[in-house]
Amino acid sequence: MPANASTPAASAVDYYQRLGVTPFINAAGTYTILSASTMPDEVQAAVALAAKRPVHLLELHQAAGEYLAKRLRCEGALVTSGAAAAIKLATAACITRGNKSAVINIPTEMQGLKNEVIVQKAHRYDYDHAIRDCGARLIDVETLDEYERAFSERTVMTQFFNAAEGGRISREDWVRVAHKHGIPCFNDAAADVPPISNLWNYTEMGFDLVAFSGGKGLRGPQCTGLLLGKKDLIDAAQLNNSPNSNTIGRGMKVGKEEIIGLVAAVDWFLEQDDARMEAEYRKRAALIAERVKSVPSVEARVFIPPVANHVPHLLITYDMNRIKVSAIEVMQRMREGTPRIELNPSTGGGPASMGLAGGSNVIVVGVWMLQPSEDEIVARRLQEVLRSAMKS
Repeated sequence: MPANASTPAASAVDYYQRLGVTPFINAAGTYTILSASTMPDEVQAAVALAAKRPVHLLELHQAAGEYLAKRLRCEGALVTSGAAAAIKLATAACITRGNKSAVINIPTEMQGLKNEVIVQKAHRYDYDHAIRDCGARLIDVETLDEYERAFSERTVMTQFFNAAEGGRISREDWVRVAHKHGIPCFNDAAADVPPISNLWNYTEMGFDLVAFSGGKGLRGPQCTGLLLGKKDLIDAAQLNNSPNSNTIGRGMKVGKEEIIGLVAAVDWFLEQDDARMEAEYRKRAALIAERVKSVPSVEARVFIPPVANHVPHLLITYDMNRIKVSAIEVMQRMREGTPRIELNPSTGGGPASMGLAGGSNVIVVGVWMLQPSEDEIVARRLQEVLRSAMKS
C-alpha cells in the first residue's frame, strides 16, 4: 500500500469485557478507588490526538505550565501524576529550592537541609506519607500561639488541608503567620472544585503552593494533578519531577496524553457555569428522590458538603422497622445487580466526604458523575431494592 494511502480507522476493543472486569454506573462520586471521574468528549478527543504524535516532554511541561498559569491567574503551574504527587513535589520543592545536589540526595541525606513542616494536628491525614517521603518531619500545632512558636531554623513549609473538618487556625491566619516568618505555605485542595473560582481563590489568598486533583471535579485523566503557585517553587518542583532522572519524582511520570488531557480539562471546566452544574445535579437528585419516596417511610433530601465535593448529594433515610435491610446491604445489592451500581462510600457508615451523614439507614447517592439517563436507572433499582425488603 502506498505510504500516503489512508488506512481504515481501528475498531475499539472492549478490554473491560475481554479482561472480565464489569463497569458500573457511578452513583458514588469521584473516588480514586472507583476510577474517579469520566472525561468529557472534548477531553477524550484531545487525549486521543495527543497520543498520535511525539513531543519533547520537558517542552510540553513548560508550555502547559505557562498556559495553565495564565488561565488560572497564578505565577506557575505544573501537571503532576495526581494530587498526592503534587503534595510530594511541593514538599520537595520547599526542601531543595533548586539545589540540584539536594534534589539528588533527598530523602536519605538531609544534612544541611531544612525539613520541618508545620501542620495543624486536626489536618493530619492519609496523605502525610507524601510529605514524609521527602525526608520531612511533621510538627503538630493546635492553637495560633503554638503555631507562632513552632517556627525554627529548620522550618521549611507549612501544610494546610483545605477540607479538614477540624482545626482552630483559619486559612488567612495560616498564611499570614507563615509569611511573617518567611516560610512558604501549601494548601491541599485536591477535591475542592467546584466552585470554579477555587482554582484561583487560594493562590490569591496568599498560599504559595496549592494542589488539585485532575481526575475529580476537573474531569481530566484520573492519573493527573495540578500544582499551582509561585514560579520559583513550581520551577523547583519540576526539578524534582519526571522526566528528570535520579529524583524523588522520577517514578511519578506524566505522559503527553495526561498533560494534554488536563490542559483540555481545565479549558472545558472554565467554560462551565457553577449555577448550571448545580441545577443539573439537583434535577438528577430530584428524579431519584421522587421515585424512592414512593416507598413507605422513605425520606430524601439534598445535601451539599461545604468544601470537598461541593455538589448536591442525595441523602435517603428510611425506617428499618418497616424496611428490613441495612444501607450497607442496599449498597451490596446495588453492586451485585444488573447493571452494576456503586453508591457513595458514606452509605451505611462513617462519612466519606466532609459533612456527609452516616448511619445504618442512610443511603448516599452521588449524582454528579451520572451519565445521561443513568439517574432513571439508579432510581428504579433503589426503589426495587427498598420495596423488596419491606416487612410484609
